[in-house]
Amino acid sequence: MLYTFLNFFKNIGAESQRSLIIKKQILFSFLIKIISVFIGLLMVPLLIDFLDKERYGVWLTMSSIFTWFSFFDIGIGNGMRNNLTKALAANNKTLAKEYVSTTFAIVSIIFGSLLLLFQLFNPFVDWKYILNISSINDFDLYLLTSVVFSLFLLRFIFQLTGVVYIANQKPSINNALITFGSLLSFLIITLLYQFNRTGDLLILGIVLTGAPLLVLVGGTYFAFLGEFKFLKPSLAFVKFKHTKVLLNLGLQFFVIQIAAILLFSTANILITHLFNPSEVVVYSSALTYYQLPIMVFSIIMSPIWSAVTDAYAKEDFDWLKSTLKNLNKLSLFFAFGIIIMLFISQYVFKLWLGERIVIPTMLSISMALFSIINVFLAPYTAFINGIGKIKFSMYMVFLTLFFYVPLAYLFSRWTSSSAGIMFATCLLNIVGLYFQPLQVNKIINNNAHGIWNK
Repeated sequence: MLYTFLNFFKNIGAESQRSLIIKKQILFSFLIKIISVFIGLLMVPLLIDFLDKERYGVWLTMSSIFTWFSFFDIGIGNGMRNNLTKALAANNKTLAKEYVSTTFAIVSIIFGSLLLLFQLFNPFVDWKYILNISSINDFDLYLLTSVVFSLFLLRFIFQLTGVVYIANQKPSINNALITFGSLLSFLIITLLYQFNRTGDLLILGIVLTGAPLLVLVGGTYFAFLGEFKFLKPSLAFVKFKHTKVLLNLGLQFFVIQIAAILLFSTANILITHLFNPSEVVVYSSALTYYQLPIMVFSIIMSPIWSAVTDAYAKEDFDWLKSTLKNLNKLSLFFAFGIIIMLFISQYVFKLWLGERIVIPTMLSISMALFSIINVFLAPYTAFINGIGKIKFSMYMVFLTLFFYVPLAYLFSRWTSSSAGIMFATCLLNIVGLYFQPLQVNKIINNNAHGIWNK
């Protein structure tokens, strides 16, 4: 399978340094992703057994709520990613270090302030109502949210190291940091389960947020003392004059991030209140299965964004066209694979989850459709993001934000199933299947004007 993936790139400039980097990154990322997928599949039944269906549903819903706070990075990480790639392409190391130092400073200020504010107001938040749970007392919920949220916010600062690797066209290292964090969490939870430390949400929360943070801190230390010593953040290189250029593109990414996070995290909230916390586990388990092809496809796409930024800056339009053509072939290949996954899904669920969970056929169909739409959209999203012409995408996001919740509610009532939420997501994403290819083709053929070129 991996040979098939790499073979799609044989006509996009086998002699070019950019193409060689992409192939190498795909290979490394594929090996890392195998480990990640394996861990993810094993983690679901482990956590259900470690807690129970209801408490695991509470954890999924709570962690979804916490992801909302990623809004506050205001897209500056992606702003640094594109601008850092451009600075490195121009071999301007001083400017590159200023971008990194300034971004670390801004993000530290933002999330440090958020951490302080959350700790001040958290005692007054009614978590029992928000999570629709009565079996956990108020103090335990307060302690859980205070500790987990603190670790969660700190992660946003240190995960910028991964963005530095991505900007240097080494996304496999970022993937490795994420995977090693998940592996460490899995090993610790497994040990706790063996010693009968089950049912404790606080311990689970500390492990699932603390272990990845520990890996990111270690990764940051070694990155800036080693390969990226020339980019090591320094107060002397913090130049707030770069805030505008970092945020100009970053704010547009920020709006797009809002839609992505709302589409996923709001789903768990809606399911919790329209149905019950246990249904979140059913929905999340089905999503885990159908995200597998999306995850594998992301291996291909992970080096594409920064490579597109580099190619567009150097006006290498032939490479852009060839790459897009080959990625579209891959989308068809993956769509066929997802259809096969749908036909064998009930057998896989039985083998994977046993009697713990039953995944309805309608939910499975909605997830398969979501996965197919994603693999067709992914190449165009990467091109638009890499080129930085995302204003039209930002406007489309506003429509998504406006229609998502009412559509998700209506479809859920109509189907009497959480599948309705995913059908609503699919309906909104289908719009992008027309407009994103239109914009990308205009840009790479030098025919983009007005909103298409902003």
